[in-house]
Amino acid sequence: MSSPLILALDTDDLDTAKSWIEFTHDSIGVYKIGLEFFLKFGRHGITSLREAGDFQLFLDLKLHDIPNTVSGATSSILDIAPKFLTVHASGGRAMVAAAVAAAPEVSITAVTILTSLSEEDLHEVGFSGSSVKSAVRLAQLAVSAGATSIVCSPLEVSAIREVVPPHIWLITPGVRPSESSTDDQKRTMTPLEAVESGANFLVIGRPITSHWATSGQAMREAAARILEPLIS
Repeated sequence: MSSPLILALDTDDLDTAKSWIEFTHDSIGVYKIGLEFFLKFGRHGITSLREAGDFQLFLDLKLHDIPNTVSGATSSILDIAPKFLTVHASGGRAMVAAAVAAAPEVSITAVTILTSLSEEDLHEVGFSGSSVKSAVRLAQLAVSAGATSIVCSPLEVSAIREVVPPHIWLITPGVRPSESSTDDQKRTMTPLEAVESGANFLVIGRPITSHWATSGQAMREAAARILEPLIS
């Protein structure tokens, strides 16, 4: 996993996902399978993708339920060997710990505050503090329960990096090159800014995948352009 880039395979077409892997594997370290893809294709879809080329899997299911249910759900995907599996930190200490116990070889990855939420949104759903304070508190809770990776907005990375051990991986969605639209992300940062703030991995989707409409080569070049300043 020498590249810090995680490509979001946000498509409902299996062949398209295979092509995205084919055209970007030189620049991408990990591929993210989200809820839409997994509900449509399941483990068989992931097996099919790996037949086209092995890769590290970020399984982004954002599990959030009672501890027993999350434990069972986590155990059920062990055969597809994800590197990362997401759970909501807001599910609480016991829930996160249940996922950790069910999958000791998987990096249980705790999601703090969704990057689509603004400060106003957070207050509306019941968070009393700012997004930074809330994310820091959730990150600390998740790490104390055994999570080894944290998902947070790039704007919260530096604050979380200060309070979690150095071996904890910080993963940031909501990363956009300066020339890209923010789409539905409210709290964004450029890739280089996010890495300099302490992020280990960057989840990127449309700034790369939107180039598929032009050509696979355009997509490959977009991924390489984003990666270049991060490794130079």
